Amino acid sequence: MYVSSSTDLEWGNFSPSGPWVLNPNSISWSRVAVVLRSSAQREVPHLIRSRRLPPVGRLATVVRHLGWALLPWFYKKKRGQFKTPEESRAYLSLRLRVAIEKLGATYIKLAQIISSGEGLFPSELVDEFKRCRDQVPAEPWDTVQNIVEQDLGSRLTDTFSSFDKTPLAAASIAQVHRATLNSGEEVVVKVQRPTVSTLVRKDLRVMAWLAPFMIGRIKIAALANPPALVELFAETIVEELDFRMEASNMVDIAAMLHDLNQDAYLVPRPHPSLVTRRILVMERLQGFNFDDVEGMQAAGIDTEEVIKTGMISFMEGALIHGVFHGDLHGGNLFVLSDGRTALLDFGIVGRLTQTRRLAFMRLMLSATTNDVKGQVAALRDLGALPRDTDIDAVIIDLRLDQPIDPTTLNGEELVQEVQRIVKSLLAYGAKLPKELMLYVKNMVFLDGAIARLAPDLDIIAELTNITMLFTQRHGEKLFKELGMAASDFQMDLSSVKASLGVDESVDSLTYRELQQRRELIQKRMKEHLTR
Repeated sequence: MYVSSSTDLEWGNFSPSGPWVLNPNSISWSRVAVVLRSSAQREVPHLIRSRRLPPVGRLATVVRHLGWALLPWFYKKKRGQFKTPEESRAYLSLRLRVAIEKLGATYIKLAQIISSGEGLFPSELVDEFKRCRDQVPAEPWDTVQNIVEQDLGSRLTDTFSSFDKTPLAAASIAQVHRATLNSGEEVVVKVQRPTVSTLVRKDLRVMAWLAPFMIGRIKIAALANPPALVELFAETIVEELDFRMEASNMVDIAAMLHDLNQDAYLVPRPHPSLVTRRILVMERLQGFNFDDVEGMQAAGIDTEEVIKTGMISFMEGALIHGVFHGDLHGGNLFVLSDGRTALLDFGIVGRLTQTRRLAFMRLMLSATTNDVKGQVAALRDLGALPRDTDIDAVIIDLRLDQPIDPTTLNGEELVQEVQRIVKSLLAYGAKLPKELMLYVKNMVFLDGAIARLAPDLDIIAELTNITMLFTQRHGEKLFKELGMAASDFQMDLSSVKASLGVDESVDSLTYRELQQRRELIQKRMKEHLTR
């Protein structure tokens, strides 16, 4: 895939003057990553297969911690001790977060996924679970030192001249520490928690055993049955348990960004030799937290441009190369002083097969040409619907050809509409494939990021600009792969506008206006449900 060169900037998006030069052709961990990735995915069916009994000890631990979190909340709620629904949700969210931290990596990772779902989950839960991104209790220093020395096969001082005992951040799978190599380079060291690999596998077996009992009992799982959610989660997390795969992901994303001329995004260099299953040494970069809007603007950074570039980069990677960062959230990227964005944490990366990449392309193209049937067919080809699905029947049952403005409905009508859609999707056997879930999760994150960094961005105008940019940059390749003539492409954002809940005659819609519409819808639904 790569050609050896005198500088890694000729093939990858890295910092201008790195502490070392990467040559992917001579890195051992890069060569084994493909095998490791394939092995991890083959393990998933074994982890989630049907069992008469789960790991009983672990099941008891999970029930004990979650029960301790829920029982006091049930008691207080029954006695009417919460003044408002928000107070009730905040209390429950806090107790769940504490319980999840005690349960460890698997449940912390679930909390991280929920924390990226602003607008999908209650704000109190999202805000509390954001602390699970990098504020989880850290492993003691002795444990960290032992892991580093065991995996590197030498004493800490043989490799590092300094190593901060206090971590920069601690999350579900690992924690990161500042350090300096004996050769003088300032680095960040990612260290895997000692029992995480064993614990994750036990937890997946517990979840797989519990999932069938939860069918129809959990509202949040309405659009995908719990066993399918467990399988989806297993496919995602098993690849995070070996940092050689993550280092390889970093190289692949850097190469993809360079190939697409996405100069506004870069990746820290992984060390060419200091990467093992549980240790990942990478160059240290510094910048603004992605949520630090005031700090960025004070430094003269155009935060609206940061968002625009991010939207294009994310979509280009998925549609053109079939590769994209699969876990975007505020803790996984920061903005450098020159306005470029550094991506972090590559444990989860979306990789589309050629068939699914083309399906994604058809989905996006159909959305910009108001081809509703094409969109549903593309979702089927992505695995969201069974292969034998009657496309026309889906369109009729979901009333996709009759878009409505949700702000014109009262609370009861909104609830009924949601219930109707959910019921129809379940009847068709709809599910959320891994790649589609990662893509949607990232879009939810970008949606929330627009609210903070560019609330006055014209969504419709920007989608128009992105569509035109795509056709200018990749039109020839895109139309050739899809087997259509460029002259057949006629942009029509009617279905996109329908997905935003506005009439096709609307030509401008800022994110601030969109958020106001969403708040009105949520208010009406909440008022109806609390009657």
